[in-house]
Parts: sequence; C-alpha cells; structure tokens
Amino acid sequence: MSDVATALNTVRGKVRDAAQRSGRSQDAVRLVLVTKTVAPERVREAIAAGQRDLGENKVQEGQGKAQALANLDPPPRWSMIGHLQTNKVKDVLGFADEVQSLDRLSLATALDRRLQQLGRSLDVLVQVNSSGEASKYGLTAQEVPAFLKELTAFSALRPRGFMTLATFTADEAEVRRCFRLMRDVREKACQEAPQGEALADLSMGMSGDYEWAIEEGATIVRVGQAVFGPRAVPDAHYWPGETTSR
Repeated sequence: MSDVATALNTVRGKVRDAAQRSGRSQDAVRLVLVTKTVAPERVREAIAAGQRDLGENKVQEGQGKAQALANLDPPPRWSMIGHLQTNKVKDVLGFADEVQSLDRLSLATALDRRLQQLGRSLDVLVQVNSSGEASKYGLTAQEVPAFLKELTAFSALRPRGFMTLATFTADEAEVRRCFRLMRDVREKACQEAPQGEALADLSMGMSGDYEWAIEEGATIVRVGQAVFGPRAVPDAHYWPGETTSR
C-alpha cells in the first residue's frame, strides 16, 4: 500500500470516528481531497485507493490535472474550492462538477450565462466569511438571506449549502465558533430561504481542523496535506503560466 493510500485510510478512519461522535454515519460526510500542488501521479494513487472527490484552488491547475486524469473510468469528480474570477468561468466549467466558492452576484451571473449556453446546471455552495477576517472571501452571515433570494433568478445554479474557512489558529474554541456560526446559517436558511432543505450541505474543515468541523455539523471536509504531506513550493514551470506559490 502506498503512503498516500495509507494516509487516506487514516483520514477516513478519523472522519468515521468524528461522524460517530456527532451522531452520524461516515457516509454523512463527503471527503473532498485537495490536490493543490500535488502531481497527477500521486493523485492517481489516491484514486486507486477509492477516492473520487477531488478539489482544486486554481483553475489552471485544475484544468491540467483533469486532463491528465481524463482517461480514468469513472473519472474523478472535481470541485472548485478556491476564489473564482468571472473571466475564468468558461475554463472552470470545462472540468468542475461543483463550485464551492460562490461569493457574489457577478459570479452567479457569469456562471449561469455560460451554463445556459452549455445546456447544463451546476451544484454551488455559497461561501461565507465566518471568521470576519478581511483577508478571506465570502459573504457575512447577515448578507446570506438576501443573497439566497437573488440566486433564485439563476435557473442553472443549484445552491446546495455553504462553505467557509475558519480562523487559522490553534485556538479550538475560536475555530469551533466559526463552525457553529455556519451551522446556524444553514439551519436558518433551511427554514427561511427559498431553496429550503436543499441547502443542507456545510463544507468546512481542512487538514488541521476537519474532526472539529464534523463534530460541529460539517457534511463536506476539504483535506489535502493530511494525505499528501506538507506542500512544497511549486515548480513555476509545472503548470504553464502559473508562477506564484499556492
């Protein structure tokens, strides 16, 4: 068994145990494996170990990996989990089955317009800034109700819930505060928003805090380094045109 497969099994076990502690089954939590800066060969090891859901932060990197892994049957399911510029919508829809970072109406408009042209629809999660940090993208909790009403105008978008990045800190109480805020946002939306119970998903928790997130109600966790190890500074020539570290 490869080191990737071994680490993946360890993470799956922790997901199962955290889900049980929250009174749910392991199947109630979807593991999205973040492949940021990871070479396709190592991603293949995870897929061979049964991992189908993959997540990417950068459109160009996602495109490259999706192409490199396109010959798999069945192909992996890609989620766009990073900030998405409107001028990248056409590219992201070439490989992504889901966008977890919907954070503004201009992006909803661009996605819907392109999806209408393609004759397809798309699962989306609304990104919420639960930490209040200016460096993070996303709506405030107070902005969510009005945004969800606006989304009803975009028939090609299927809002499924919410995504957040908690405060990057070792302070468990602060991290859990962010997750509990998101649980409250979801519960209110399921009761009051036009989309109702369709907004059941909560994507929160990464390698350092996914167990806490599951205990607080996450239905999706985004884990990368716990499986692939610490990220190295990427080769500037590995993904053509990308020269900044990720």
